[in-house]
Amino acid sequence: MVKHLFNSHIDWVGGRNSIGDLQAGALNEKISIPKTMDGPGVGTNPDEMLLGAASTCYSITLAAMLERNDIPLEHLKVDAKGVVDVTKGIFTYEKITYHVAMKLTKASDEVKAIKLAKPAESSCMISRAIQGNIELETIIRIDK
Repeated sequence: MVKHLFNSHIDWVGGRNSIGDLQAGALNEKISIPKTMDGPGVGTNPDEMLLGAASTCYSITLAAMLERNDIPLEHLKVDAKGVVDVTKGIFTYEKITYHVAMKLTKASDEVKAIKLAKPAESSCMISRAIQGNIELETIIRIDK
């Protein structure tokens, strides 16, 4: 069994509307509460980072699945949208929708590629980590 270890470090001084510094691997970013949630909106925030982690993991997983199935991928674009609900002051990450556009080298691979795009959603480790807590949806388009 192989285990991978990842680390992050946050420096945060002050209260809710302060601005912190995040270091995690190659990521070095300011962090704060977004303006839409009445924060300073400097740098990134947990909502964007969760969406970024999920969409990055999905993209890499799909590319790997296509490669393992001998489907040459010319270009992959994943636009992700996250929905956070606020009810009675409680913030709940409700849904992530992936809008996937694939451009394949061979048109004959379209059906197989589409069949792999949905399972890639549940194969990604981030998707598995949030499974049962956040609804996931994948909308697929093949570009010519």
